Amino acid sequence: MSVQRTGRQTLVFQHRPVLLTTAAVGGKKELEGPLHQWFDHLNPDTKFGQPSWEKAETQMQSLAVQTALEKAHLQPKDIDILFGGDLLNQCIGTSFCLRDLSIPFLGLYGACSTMAESLLLGSMAISGGFAQRVIAMTSSHFASAERQYRFPLVYGGQRPPTAQWTVTGSGCALLGREGSGPRITAATIGRVVDWGIKDANNMGAAMAPAAYDTLTQHFADLNTGPNAYDLIVTGDLGQLGWQIVGDLFAKDGVAMDGVYQDCGIMIYDQETQDVHAGGSGCGCSAVVLCGYLYRQMLEHRYRKILFCGTGALLSPTSTQQKESTPGICHAIAIELED
Repeated sequence: MSVQRTGRQTLVFQHRPVLLTTAAVGGKKELEGPLHQWFDHLNPDTKFGQPSWEKAETQMQSLAVQTALEKAHLQPKDIDILFGGDLLNQCIGTSFCLRDLSIPFLGLYGACSTMAESLLLGSMAISGGFAQRVIAMTSSHFASAERQYRFPLVYGGQRPPTAQWTVTGSGCALLGREGSGPRITAATIGRVVDWGIKDANNMGAAMAPAAYDTLTQHFADLNTGPNAYDLIVTGDLGQLGWQIVGDLFAKDGVAMDGVYQDCGIMIYDQETQDVHAGGSGCGCSAVVLCGYLYRQMLEHRYRKILFCGTGALLSPTSTQQKESTPGICHAIAIELED
């Protein structure tokens, strides 16, 4: 058996997919941030030479795919499946990117958890023998996300302290059945968790319960704890959501200090970049993983990480109807083997 189900929600991969290459693309805000040196491409023009923010997002994805393939000396025809999505309606950023690549495509929407979801499904496909090479990819753009989920930028609305800054970026990971590099060893499929948060400018609080739920289940399913990892990183909870998760575990008597971090905190300098609670968006966890974290693993600074993509499952319609915001989180264990 190539995939073993352990406990309620966790999959352990007997044939462990390899992270062969990655690519991280970012914009102006990311260029100014503390992780800029680990990006493959950074463009001070947030439209990436395109006439709209949405077309810029497609351009970012195209650049990320091309870069990952070039690093691996592969062509689009060498990829069996691409799992990807974005925050735009009907995931047009990803589907328009793939119009000319002829790669078999499975579109996903997991909100900001999409990078983790695509890695999870790609790992299942490879470990199960359904594919030799797959791509996991996603993106987000500050301006297109604000226009879709809140207000167009020209509205000039006041951002509360709990608001986060949507990352303009795209992350792409190429997984293979054979090769060298960090391997995906296990994954915990998240559940939808809703603690009643209705503020569309407080996504950290909406997603934190799902992160706590998935991490708790991951530890229970594998009979382990935080000390099994060099780093546990959530997707984009930002400062507030990160603190909530830490507090929830502290009430359980589980210490997360020293091992737990959040991509939404890591991506920007909160003192100088005016991002309020931190970064967010599909591209947030994607570029941190495909840029900084992947390089750190190749340099043996981290040997085992738990990457937990978090997503807020809201829409403009649900917000207008005064619905609460459900959250989701998927956890991916990545290990650098000897």
